[in-house]
Formats: sequence, structure tokens, C-alpha cells
Amino acid sequence: MNKKIIIAIIFILILIGGLFCYFAFIGNNKTVLNTQENINDNTVKKQENNTNEENNKISDSSPKVAVIYFSATGNTRKIAEYIKNATSGDIIEIVPKEKYTSEDLSYNNDCRANREQQDKSARPEIENNIDVTKYDTIFLGYPIWWGDVPKIILSFIDNNNLAGKTVIPFCTSGSTEISQSQNTLKEYNKNMNLLDGKRFSSSATQEAISSWIKELEF
Repeated sequence: MNKKIIIAIIFILILIGGLFCYFAFIGNNKTVLNTQENINDNTVKKQENNTNEENNKISDSSPKVAVIYFSATGNTRKIAEYIKNATSGDIIEIVPKEKYTSEDLSYNNDCRANREQQDKSARPEIENNIDVTKYDTIFLGYPIWWGDVPKIILSFIDNNNLAGKTVIPFCTSGSTEISQSQNTLKEYNKNMNLLDGKRFSSSATQEAISSWIKELEF
């Protein structure tokens, strides 16, 4: 065989071998890279899962808050909404079965509100069903009537098991403080953990409410 042909064949074989080794090397690298990417993806997913689990634990351990209120004129409703904003809790209105009209609240006359407040056994019916079982902390709001809680608040307490719940009262009034109504709640149900509450005027701001919530550290 011609020497030049032999050299050409050897050169071709070497070239083929080199190409084979090159593609084998590339294939191995791709396998390694894919494996590394899978490992990285799994690591990221595990980290995300751990973060989600940790967030769920924090969420589960955080107190569940409800802002429950009765408002005949809208003043207490506004304060309740401010508290809801500051706590990110649920807000629930106590809706009377028989709505209060302006005549019912005409305190200078023999109105319905006066008669209820003077009747120790009065318990106005509540129209909506309120379930407090999932809540740990309840902000309980009401206007001051004759220096005390409206009797519909006692109806709410009668209808719900507040044992072990942290209850924080808040009220709206032009001048009457919360102390008498707070004492009434304390004596009426001694199973709930009643904290000191606060009176707000109808002109109270979101900033004032948020500042109070921060002070509570509940």
C-alpha cells in the first residue's frame, strides 16, 4: 500500500477518535450540568417549602383577631373599621333583629333605648349568627348608653362562649368614660380575659387607633 495512503488513513482514524472523545466529553458535561441543575432546583424547592412551612407556623401561632361591634348611628362602626385596619382582623357587626330608629334613640323621651337600659332583664335579639370559636382575641365595640353597655352586648355574650378568650372593649362617647361599661362586662362574664379598653370620640383618627393597638401589644 502507498505510504501516503497509509498516513492519510491513520490521520482520518486519529481525527475520528478525537471527534468521538470530544462528543463524549460534551455529553458527560451536559449530564453533569443537568444533574447539577436538578440538585439546585431541588435545593431551591426545599428552601421554598421550608420557608412556607415556617410562615405557616408563624401564621398558625399568631392570635386570630375579630373586631365585633354594635353601632346604632355609625360612630362605633368607624372606630371598628380603624381597628380592623390596624390589626388585619375580621370585622363582624352585631345586627339587632329590630333595628333602632332615631325615635328609639331619642334619650330625652321615653324611648326604646332608655327602656332597655332601665330593664335589667332586657336582651334585644340579634339577627345574625356570630361564631367566635376560631378567634383568640376579640375587640368588642359599642356606644355608651346611659353610662353603660347597650343591652344587646349582653345578648351577644349570652349567645357565645367567651371562656378563655381575650376581650378588649372599646366604646364611643362624647364624654362618658369606659369604666362603668367595662365593670359591667367584667361582672357579667368572669370566664373571659377582659383587658382594659378605651373610649373614643366620633372624631378619632386612624392614627390614634393604630397608636393604641401598638400600646396593647396583645
